[in-house]
Amino acid sequence: MGVVEEIRDRLEAAFAPEELEVMDESEQHRGHGGWREGGETHFRVRMRAGALAAKTRLERHRAVNAALGKDLIGRIHALALDVDG
Repeated sequence: MGVVEEIRDRLEAAFAPEELEVMDESEQHRGHGGWREGGETHFRVRMRAGALAAKTRLERHRAVNAALGKDLIGRIHALALDVDG
């Protein structure tokens, strides 16, 4: 299973989002810090989930990081989040 699928699976399980888009943007960062051959280093997540509605922006980001877990976060160089309730 690729990192995109792992991210999607964990976020779906944690938040049951109404909208979820996970994009691997690694190729756009070729030659930059953290990039490695084969990609799977730089990601963008756009998610809308009612479970996040009552949270502040910081709380939403912390909730996403917690749902992804330290093991998965440790394999990602960059994660851009656009998350809302």
